Amino acid sequence: DLAYNTAGADRVALITDAMGAAGMGDGLYPLGPLQVQVKDGVAMLPDGSSIAGSTLTLDVAFKRSITVNGLTLNQTVESLSATPARLLGLGDTIGSLETGKLADLVVVDSDTYDLAAVMRHGQWILGGENFPTVKPG
Repeated sequence: DLAYNTAGADRVALITDAMGAAGMGDGLYPLGPLQVQVKDGVAMLPDGSSIAGSTLTLDVAFKRSITVNGLTLNQTVESLSATPARLLGLGDTIGSLETGKLADLVVVDSDTYDLAAVMRHGQWILGGENFPTVKPG
């Protein structure tokens, strides 16, 4: 709330610093020279002495931002797409649905905010069988 009330959604970028085990099941995973134990989505050093990395994926961050943190849908979408694209200098090619930009998008269920489909460069790479393909031009 402090960040959004102070800076606004156009200056807040939601990101994740997830390690390679993000989205994977429980088990041992490499993190540089270390082995990391993931259990119930939490990455710890095998001896349990400290958290070893994040397994947060952006679809989970999206859902949590709305359902737990109370951000609006518009704040969350802007902070996950347009703001990071603009801050990285990529606003001309990504970050919004406009003619001439890359057709990268994520579809979520409107009731649960669960991930439904993913399109990358106009091609569905997950769950796109119920959605049309974007044609160039």
